[in-house]
Amino acid sequence: MYSRSPQFGTGQRSLINPPTYIEYKGARFLIVDAPSNNNLPLYIEEFNRWNVTDVVRCCYATYSPALLEEKGIEVHDWVFGDGEAPPVPIVEAWLKLVDERFPSQQEGEQGQNNNSSIPCIATHCVAGLGRAPVLVAIALIELGMPALDAVAYIRERRRGAINNKQLKYIEMYKRRSKSKCIIS
Repeated sequence: MYSRSPQFGTGQRSLINPPTYIEYKGARFLIVDAPSNNNLPLYIEEFNRWNVTDVVRCCYATYSPALLEEKGIEVHDWVFGDGEAPPVPIVEAWLKLVDERFPSQQEGEQGQNNNSSIPCIATHCVAGLGRAPVLVAIALIELGMPALDAVAYIRERRRGAINNKQLKYIEMYKRRSKSKCIIS
């Protein structure tokens, strides 16, 4: 018959679609489907569990950000088309956020030992299968993972993620230059 998702938090209620945790080189991401005002408290339990500092909405708002902001979680509205690749300004804003939350990863250091103190960025679109996983794939590529490995890594954890159009975008995505010019 149907199996329900595992019980989270208090064990009384659970999310229908459990979050997908992605970690690479100390950078931590949580891919979820879109919360509603009714089930937002369940998402907040999960966000607290993973030390989520930021939520990136890639779709139109389905809930008020007020409750998240009260909990100290910053909400970023970076909406782009369903099934589409993100436009350049959204990619730039996303990478700036990733750089800010995981600065040591940009310098090649490994993450801290205590996972509860490492920030985590949650991202969602409507179903958590297209736009949100594409942003996470971009971050993984920037951290040094080959593009197709990033897609496979995400798909192993979130079945059905990333459509063919988005896959082509990720295959063509060019990592930012990490070289720094120092004049002495």
